[in-house]
Amino acid sequence: MARMTLPERAPGRTRTVSWRARFALGLLLILAVITVVVTNRFLTERFTSDTRNRAELRLALYGGNLMSELRRNAIVPQLLARDPTLISALSTSDFSQSTQRLISFVEEIGAASLMLLDRDGRAVAATERDRLGSQHRTEQYFVDALRTRDTLFTARERESSGYSFTYSRRIDEQGELLGVILVEVDLQKFERDWSGISDAVLVADSSGQIILATEPRWRGLTEERALARAPAESAIQRAIQATADWTADPADAYVRGEAVMRVEARLPFRGWRIASFTTYDSVREKVNGFLALEIMGFAVLLALAFYFLSRKTALRMALFQRESAELRALNARLQREIAERERVQETLADAEQTLAQSSKLAVLGEMSAAVSHELNQPLAAMKTYLAGARLLLQRNRPDEALSAFQRIDDLIGRMGAITRQLKSYARKGGESFEPVDLGDALSSSLSMMEPQLKQRNVRISRALPSRPVRVMGDRVRIEQVLINLLRNAVDATHGQAEPEIDIILAAGETASLSVRDNGPGIADLDALFEPFYTTKKPGEGVGLGLAISSGIVNDMGGRLIARQAEGGGAVFEMQLPILTDDDETEAAE
Repeated sequence: MARMTLPERAPGRTRTVSWRARFALGLLLILAVITVVVTNRFLTERFTSDTRNRAELRLALYGGNLMSELRRNAIVPQLLARDPTLISALSTSDFSQSTQRLISFVEEIGAASLMLLDRDGRAVAATERDRLGSQHRTEQYFVDALRTRDTLFTARERESSGYSFTYSRRIDEQGELLGVILVEVDLQKFERDWSGISDAVLVADSSGQIILATEPRWRGLTEERALARAPAESAIQRAIQATADWTADPADAYVRGEAVMRVEARLPFRGWRIASFTTYDSVREKVNGFLALEIMGFAVLLALAFYFLSRKTALRMALFQRESAELRALNARLQREIAERERVQETLADAEQTLAQSSKLAVLGEMSAAVSHELNQPLAAMKTYLAGARLLLQRNRPDEALSAFQRIDDLIGRMGAITRQLKSYARKGGESFEPVDLGDALSSSLSMMEPQLKQRNVRISRALPSRPVRVMGDRVRIEQVLINLLRNAVDATHGQAEPEIDIILAAGETASLSVRDNGPGIADLDALFEPFYTTKKPGEGVGLGLAISSGIVNDMGGRLIARQAEGGGAVFEMQLPILTDDDETEAAE
């Protein structure tokens, strides 16, 4: 069989690749390297920024869920402290039904556990039956609860499994201490949820000690100690680590030896802060995808160049054709993957934007309802004064009309003060207080309510002490509370043949101002101070007045209580710390 041989070139006909071709190939290689380096830096910064933004949004959602759980459980001790069944059990020492009562509550509340302690610190009822009879007399949450009438929060480290978080509140009956109610908040469920979504998340208290973490070994440590990075043992390990960290320039921190970006946010609760750590894996994947496309593009160009330069045999031509086909197929697959990832990213961005917009609309609705409720009374008074001024001007009595206009001007100033004070319902603290005469504040409030009182023919009975009763507070907010109480009393007397309102101001250990009406009384005392709870018809009220008033009184160190009046009607009593002469001297200094 004859063997085919390639024709030989004459010695003078042998040609090598020209210098122009070599220059073009070198220039193409340099251009490819520069393009890959620039693209890598640009895309790394861009995708790192996108990843950090998503981490910040995710951290905001984590913090919001955590604060929602804390605030939801914060009101539970106050409600349980008023439960008549638990109060009766502590008074009679009959706890046969108390545990079952707490078990029925814990399912609705969603707390980790509930526990009822007697005045000696012994657990007399608990949702976890193995804790019955345990002693808590020396525990911080029990000792602190005995010293105050407010709800207290305590975080303590367990011996075996992280931290426990407890709300505690004392239970009184007619000023006598009966016991303490404990509500344990299940915050560890967030650790389990976070561990499935984020690379690492921690929550630290005001001292910097980690109290929640997706890494169990971090609990009880400071962040600096928890993230301490052990040095690489060998040069090979250091080289591998440097190669792995090429997208972190520089890394915020290292978790389990891997470079991560760190995002932190402050929580509006006892100085807590939350931080998350996100690896650069997603950044590397996206950057590598784009770089692969670029590299393959340049590879195609180089293949074509070599194809035209190396067109000597059909075998090499077929080889380059197959390689080009494979590169195109791989390019198509990569493009499909990139398109799919872009669609997923767009879907996530739309969902995050929808969630943020829903939160904004919810806050806007609540603030709109509060503004409408608080400004309704001054607007009604202004309408009455305007009608009177118009009548006085028609009767050629301008001096009296000017007096009405001055009252309208005072009401406009008061509306401005009310809008500035509405933020107290959502954020506590930060106001400056001054001595306030409750008698003067009451007179101003009655002046504001004068048009409604005359329209309804309500008889006002006042009992005031001979000496001024002073407290430390904000006069505008105190008048706001008094107007809400008077307005509710006027509404309650609607339908009575002889509407009456009795106002009693007394000074003892505290300054006490009571407003009593002869209306039908209160149907549900427990839900009275909850936001948006109202017994009025639709359009007559939104149920924010008493909730805002209670928050204002609590901010000034007092409390607002309600009870049924003897002989019918309701009594609202505002108690504030009384201002002595020594206190007033210290405040002036």
